Amino acid sequence: MERLIGWIEQRWPMLTVALLMLITTLSLWPVEQLPQGVPGSDKSHHLIAYMALVLPLALRQPRYWWWGVAVLFGWSGMIELIQPYVNRWGEWLDLFANGVGLLLGCTIGVMLKRYQHNAAKVR
Repeated sequence: MERLIGWIEQRWPMLTVALLMLITTLSLWPVEQLPQGVPGSDKSHHLIAYMALVLPLALRQPRYWWWGVAVLFGWSGMIELIQPYVNRWGEWLDLFANGVGLLLGCTIGVMLKRYQHNAAKVR
């Protein structure tokens, strides 16, 4: 677990940008209808995606990292506003799920960081 946390911390900018590009592309890709048969709800997909997006940033906690979280939330809002223009459905509940995902990802990141710090103390 500690090795994985360290690996993510070392590569946090690349992981964050790659996830942001993937989420943006998938969110703005025009579709005729939402995919059927995908496990979970649309809102759970938003929550998980944004939780994963913010996790590297929350683990690394660079200076002013909360500004990064605010920018990611703003970015998700922009996506929701643009979606109706690319044959997608922009919803305020999606933005809410994105925000909850960002908060959960931050919480998990901070908890993992504390775990890592406490584990290092024990040694």
